[in-house]
Order: sequence, then C-alpha cells, then structure tokens
Amino acid sequence: MSEDTAKVNRGGDAPPEPERITGAQAIIRSLEELGVETVFGLPGGAILPTYDPLFASERIRHILVRHEQGAGHAAEGFAAAGGEVGVCIATSGPGATNLITALANANMDSTPLLAITGQVGATMIGTDAFQEADIVGATMPLTKHSFLVTDAKDIPARISEAYYIARTGRPGPVLVDVTKTAQVGELEFNWPPEHHLPGYKPRVRPHHRQVRTAARELQEAKRPVLMVGGGTIRSGAGEVVTRLADLTGAAVVTTLMGRGAVPDSHPQHLGMPGMHGSVPAVAALQRADLIVALGARFDDRVTGDLQTFAPGARIVHADIDPAEISKNRTADVPIVGDISDVVEALLPAVRALHEREGTPDLTSWWRQLNALRENYPLGWTPTDDGLMAPQEVIQRLGQIAGPDAIYVSGVGQHQMWSAQFISYEKPQTWLNSGGLGTMGYAIPAAMGAKCAKPDTEVWAIDGDGCFQMTNQELATCALNDIPIKVALINNSSLGMVRQWQTLFYDGRYSHTELETGHESRLIPDFVKLAEAYGCVGLRCTRPEDIDDVIAQAREINDRPVIIDFVVSRDAMVWPMVPAGVSNDEIQYARGITPQWEDE
Repeated sequence: MSEDTAKVNRGGDAPPEPERITGAQAIIRSLEELGVETVFGLPGGAILPTYDPLFASERIRHILVRHEQGAGHAAEGFAAAGGEVGVCIATSGPGATNLITALANANMDSTPLLAITGQVGATMIGTDAFQEADIVGATMPLTKHSFLVTDAKDIPARISEAYYIARTGRPGPVLVDVTKTAQVGELEFNWPPEHHLPGYKPRVRPHHRQVRTAARELQEAKRPVLMVGGGTIRSGAGEVVTRLADLTGAAVVTTLMGRGAVPDSHPQHLGMPGMHGSVPAVAALQRADLIVALGARFDDRVTGDLQTFAPGARIVHADIDPAEISKNRTADVPIVGDISDVVEALLPAVRALHEREGTPDLTSWWRQLNALRENYPLGWTPTDDGLMAPQEVIQRLGQIAGPDAIYVSGVGQHQMWSAQFISYEKPQTWLNSGGLGTMGYAIPAAMGAKCAKPDTEVWAIDGDGCFQMTNQELATCALNDIPIKVALINNSSLGMVRQWQTLFYDGRYSHTELETGHESRLIPDFVKLAEAYGCVGLRCTRPEDIDDVIAQAREINDRPVIIDFVVSRDAMVWPMVPAGVSNDEIQYARGITPQWEDE
C-alpha cells in the first residue's frame, strides 16, 4: 500500500506537494507570511533578484528611499510608532554599510528591526568582489544577531528566526545577509519553518520572590521614585505602571526614551531626569532612598558621575535583558522579566502589604518635591538678538498639535527642548534617537511613523544641522503621499556643540556656524528647498506669527510641509549637568545652582 493510499484510507488528505520557488521568491513569501505590509529599501545588483518578486507582490508596499540610512531610520520610526517589526532592504557593499548607523541606533534604543541585505555570490566571498563587504562581521557588535545565508533552502527559517529574535525579549535589530547564489537558487517552500535557536530563550516571567521583595522595599521606603524608561514603552506597560504610581504614591520620572509612558499631567510626574532633566526629577533621584527602575539602564546621561548618583538609594531594577541588571549601578533587588509582567505581579503584592500594614506616609517627601516644583519650573529667558526663542516655538507646537500627534526629533538642542516643553500624555508619541544620538534620524523616522499611523498627525522637529543629513527623504515622502510636517528649528549653527563652546571653550566657535538663516545669504534656503522637493515651504521669523504658521501647516495634508523657524543661536538648554560631574551640580540656568535640603 502506497503512503498516499494509506492517508486516504485513514480519512486524511495527502499533503500538497511543496511549491518549488527561487530563494528570492522565498524572501518575499516569508515576509508576506509574517504579515509584513511595508518595507523601505533601495535596490542594487546583489539584491536585484529579490526586487523582481517584490515588484509582483500584492501584499507588500515597498517605499523607495533616497539613501539606505533613510531606509533604516524609516523602519525604526515604523516600529517605534506602530509597535511592529520595521523592515528595510539594501544591496551589498555600500548599500549594506549605509544601514549600519540605523542598526546601531535601533540596537541602543531597543527597536525591533529586520534588515535584509544582498551579498555577492557564495563562491566570491572573500575575493574582494565588486561591492563585497563583510556586513555580518561588521554588524555583529551592533545587532541582536546577524545571519549569512548561502543556501536557498535556509531562507524561510532564517527570515522567520530573524523576525522572532527582533521582536521578542529585548527588541532589537537583526540582519539577514543573503548571497546572490541563494537568491537565484531553488527550494521547496514550506511554512512555517522550524526554528533552530538553542541558545536564545528570552525570559519574560519575573521571579515571584524578587517581586515580593520589591513590594517590601516600596512599603518601607520614605522617599521612593519610579524611574520609568524606554523598556516600559516597548513592553506596552504604560497603563499598568501608571497604576503602580497611583497605588504607591511614589514620585515618577520618565527618561528620554520613556517620555509618555506615564502622562506628564499625572500629579506625581516630576519630568525627565538627567543631563537636561528638570530640577525636581534630578533632585528626587539624588535624594531618594529607593529607586524602582522599570526598563531603564542607568545611562550616563541620567546618572552623571555614577559614583555620586543617588547615594542613599536602594535599587530595584527590573529589565527584560539580564545583561542590563547591575551593569552600571548594582541592584539590591534584581528582577528579570517583561515590565508588563513585573508590574502586574507587583501590584497585588503591594496592595496586600497596604491592607496588612497601611499605606506609607510620604507627606514629608512630597513637601520637598513640591517645593522644588514651585521654585524651579521649566522656562526660558527672552533672547537678546531679537530672534525667536526656540523653546517658545516648540512649546506652542505641542500645545496646538496636542497630545494625539506623534513628535519625532533629531538630535541636539531641539531634541532636549522637545522632550522638555511638549507634554506627552501617551506612549509612542515621542520618537527620538536616545542612545546613539544620531543626527539625521528625524525626517526618515517621521516618514516611517506616518506609514505606520497614516491617520495620525506626525511632526518632525529637526535642527538645521540634522535636517541637512537626510532631507533627501522629503522626495520619498512627496512621491509616496506621506504628508509629514517638519518644524525646522533653524539657529544657523550646530546648536548643542555651540552651547558647549560657549560654556567650556570661552566662546571659541570652531566650525559650528552653518549660515542657514541669519545672514543675507541662506545656504540653503529651506523654503526653496522644500518647494524643489515637491513640498510646501513656510518661514516664520516673528513670535506673533508662530500660531498662524502652524495652523497653515496643519491645514495642508496632501503634501509634506516644512516650516523654517528662524530662531536665536544664543538660546541654551537649561537645566544642565555638565558631562562627568555629579547630578548635585545641576545648573538651573547659567550661574544658578538649585538649593535643596532634606527634611
């Protein structure tokens, strides 16, 4: 009796014959099976076989970028705003190496990313063939993992494994480098493929004993602070963490990557900690007797001089990545697990202690913190050169566009002002390059965010320095009907570097002047540049026009809009903790050091 006959006799149907397709077709089929609907990329010789079936796909929208770095950042923005894995494609050699900055950025900020690159033929690897580069070796330190595929039959499994690795555990970027040999070879396509990841077992559930210990720490603390980081947003734990704040009465600070995890309007929220954090947030950490870090990694920009950071605080550190626990600051109570699961387990444990022992009295602690709030609010001083204050521009943008918009910033002064002066009420409404500090992130990331959330208003807040690194993606936006809006904070300089030159180099402005807005010649003229890219260009030079020009931009939804806000180059970001010093030395403004005392 044949095998097929036996199956019929058992009442089953014979399985269909596996479909025989090329490796290139398998790449696209695998992405389709994974539910990928949008990819950002740029074709070239080594990836060309894959672009042929991609052209025929009815399920995947490909967005042709103008630079591979733009593809990577767009995939990051798509992932950060939409909560899905972002996907980008590039060819071998320079195409792949142009992705490296975005991969490193995604790795630092825990953004789930799948990068697929073409590679020269398998027999040509190591011969210095045209456009050959060891992208797997180059990216290993900068990704969660990098695969090299030389055989077509391995493509479905590697793509599926890469997607799984990118989105599970601590999210991050994964690269799959596929030789041209594998792309043109054939295989029998079966889905789903089996995974072979014996060393990859991300832990999600926290240890209950550690959770109970953390609850006891919160019960006994007199000056508790919840330090809420980007891991809270990646895990979708904002709502449950807010409930923990309500239950414990602890002070809350949200790091640069955690902005929006707990609403800024929450009465216990003190703002952002760190180098340019609010005085109440920085002081709370320095004076705390307990810090509960939730998906935060004690970055140097938060801690300042690590030896003097929060000297009297015990540390409860919860993170899904065990490598982060006690990496910088030793944890008294380490908890490895997804933040959602950690806090869901922590809530009943805290509640049980309250029922048995009463709610802790934090009156004295809040008396100190409220005094700091009253004495050291965020603000700015008027400019001396007659130009607009950038802080006012950004604050008005946030107030007019509101908390439902998505704000994507570049890196530098405008990034810090955006973190300070816009009120974030929801997770995934604030996107920026936090760990790597990548200039050029904003425009392509905003493009990706708009693709993920097409019905949401998306603003890129960029500086004139950052903008000139990736503004070619405005062409991508215009041609693909991606109507982002850009608030260009044009201070005609590399603002953050200039601020440091003012404060620490006696005003010697070595190569930081850009001449984009303050001189008789504008190089470039951003309004004309916008128009050349098929966008609408507007310019604002007076504070009384800020509201009107923002309103004009909001009314235009069929094309990208760029507003050139010409602002003072002398404006500085305050408060500030100079690099490498104690957070106790925070300066509220130039020459003003806050005073606080313990009760």
